[in-house]
Amino acid sequence: MTFATKACYGLLLAVSAMSTPAFAEEEEGASGPFTLSGGADLVSDYRYRGISLSNEKVAVQPSLTLTHESGFYVSGWGSTLPDSPLYGKFELDLIAGFSTEVAPGTTVDLNTTYYTYPGHRNGAGPANYVEFIGSLSHDIGPVSATGLVAYAPSQKSLGSDDSVYLNLGLGYAIANSPVTLNAGVGYTDGSLGVAAPDGNYLDWSIGASFAAGPATLSVAYIDTDIKKTGVKADDTLYDPTVVFTLGVAF
Repeated sequence: MTFATKACYGLLLAVSAMSTPAFAEEEEGASGPFTLSGGADLVSDYRYRGISLSNEKVAVQPSLTLTHESGFYVSGWGSTLPDSPLYGKFELDLIAGFSTEVAPGTTVDLNTTYYTYPGHRNGAGPANYVEFIGSLSHDIGPVSATGLVAYAPSQKSLGSDDSVYLNLGLGYAIANSPVTLNAGVGYTDGSLGVAAPDGNYLDWSIGASFAAGPATLSVAYIDTDIKKTGVKADDTLYDPTVVFTLGVAF
């Protein structure tokens, strides 16, 4: 996903969508107060903050967002998962937030995301958790920069610990072309970093996307420093990888 929510990896890799007006019966040429947008991605590997959550398998990731003209929005995002007692076969993220332009080219987005796993089996332990996310983005010509902070308070599903995630992303839209270059670096500190021995690790990515109408083809190289912190070298969930994404939006 672009940015916003586990939606991509780290919210900087979120899906951008072409929007269509909904729930309004207005005169021709006028739009109602609500906008409905959505889409679906096919990814070669579901990477969340550098870690594979799909066991390096292909995943399907639909999304749907309803936005009010005031800037408030509600959204749903999902991804298929390998079947397991703790997570089931699907992740569903429910999001409520507010986004507004505070200055020309500068946008603030604040949201609460609830990560749920409908196929969770009883007895497998708690899985659902909530996270609060804020981002600030600024555009200067073809260059876009986004800083993101995510905080998950102490919850049973996180081992009664909290977690902080920081991310800085850059995008560059090549003039007179449908190509955008992207790069980002993130840092996890806390229970959502349980893959690393001390719960702290860095992740980074670099890639490009090609837009053609409602479709977008993206490729990104993703890596972390987890193995350097002591994780077994044969654990492929943290291996550097190239992720391909084919997305369609409306």
